Amino acid sequence: MTDEAVGHYVAVIGGATAGAEVASRLADRGVSVFVFEQNRRPYGKIEDGLPRWHEALRKKEYKTIDEKLSKAGVSFVPKTKIGRDIDFKELVNDWGFSAVVLANGAWHDRPVPIEGAEAYVGKGLAYQNPFVIAFNHAERGDLPEATYEVKDGAIILGGGLASIDVAKIHTLDMTLGALEERGIETNIEELEIKGIPKTLDKHGLTWEELGIEGATIYYRRRVEDMPLMSAPEGADEVRIKKVEAGRKRMLDKSTGKYMFKVEPLSAPDDLIVENGQLVGIVFRRTRIENGRVIKLDGTYEVRSPSVLSSIGSIPEAIPGIAMKGELFDFKDWDIGRLEGYPTVFSVGNVVTGKGNIVASRKHATHVSEEAIEAYLGVSDELDKKGREAALEARMTHNRGAETADNVLESLNDAEAPSAEKVQSLLGKVAALHKATGFEDYKSWLKKVGEPC
Repeated sequence: MTDEAVGHYVAVIGGATAGAEVASRLADRGVSVFVFEQNRRPYGKIEDGLPRWHEALRKKEYKTIDEKLSKAGVSFVPKTKIGRDIDFKELVNDWGFSAVVLANGAWHDRPVPIEGAEAYVGKGLAYQNPFVIAFNHAERGDLPEATYEVKDGAIILGGGLASIDVAKIHTLDMTLGALEERGIETNIEELEIKGIPKTLDKHGLTWEELGIEGATIYYRRRVEDMPLMSAPEGADEVRIKKVEAGRKRMLDKSTGKYMFKVEPLSAPDDLIVENGQLVGIVFRRTRIENGRVIKLDGTYEVRSPSVLSSIGSIPEAIPGIAMKGELFDFKDWDIGRLEGYPTVFSVGNVVTGKGNIVASRKHATHVSEEAIEAYLGVSDELDKKGREAALEARMTHNRGAETADNVLESLNDAEAPSAEKVQSLLGKVAALHKATGFEDYKSWLKKVGEPC
């Protein structure tokens, strides 16, 4: 970056992994960065999307994000949602920012693809994001309005890493309860590390003796298609077959260790409703043809006291940003450029439309089987569990660095804001800080409390 770019101000929307990385890199180059975060804490899906047993990943990512957001040149603006508290167009065009980076992730659950399903949320149907958030905060009790309910025999609609996490929450939680009834003390973290069979064996019990059915994931593709690891671009048939075998191997390890089931080639087709409650799903059999899902004539019913949708997360709409289907309408998907907003860039899950921590289409580097196994908790070297802590960092931070470079390059030709515009900008930020009681990043974290 040339000296002309010094004195520029950049807004970053979202303070989690991707946003913190971009902010840190820009600040290192002399840019003043303001990170707008809708929540009290900046950790995003590290705090609220990962089930609480991912202790190693959480601690490392919390520390990394804290270091980046407490840097000189970075100003954190908490409890401020773009589109609600600040108009997006106004932020981009009127505040005085030379660039704006969208790093606000994908938090909105993709709707169940059955007409009328939304009417049964809270009446037999739940979604992944609020479910996991409630699970994570249950021990702390700091979100009393957030509740989750685990019922035996749950139907889980999905097929990725997030759906496996949801299935694990069900079986681990039910196993914990069954052991407590027998006077056996343990906890979710211990159960997740050792696995259910080993824990039961330690106490002379079997899964059958607990009388738990467990959750089942219903996936519209084959087990070999489950996106647990990806094949590199241009992979030949031999490599693809190896990846498919690796996916099946990882899933077999997960189902054996955490006692959930997977029913492949099954697409949700209709609702089973009784007395105003969702009591099951009609599934349609499918087959895979040239990579496409083909729905067949055959259907079957599955009844359950609980249906939980984990079919993906999408960005929440922001007034002023055009949508293309479920995603923002980017004219350049690699760097997240929006039509009509030449100074706006985007990074992370807001571009990819992926809402989980590990999977991401263009904004992720290749993830090894070994690292995914660590994430799933089925690695043969559990003492190396810390590998999971580097997963999201390695993937999103790489793209975050590239986005920062693109922003810096754009600043070379941009005109820095006038002194009057800077004073206005700083005044607006000061008003936001005053409204929330924010003084500095470290004291703010003490005020709002440690994360889960």
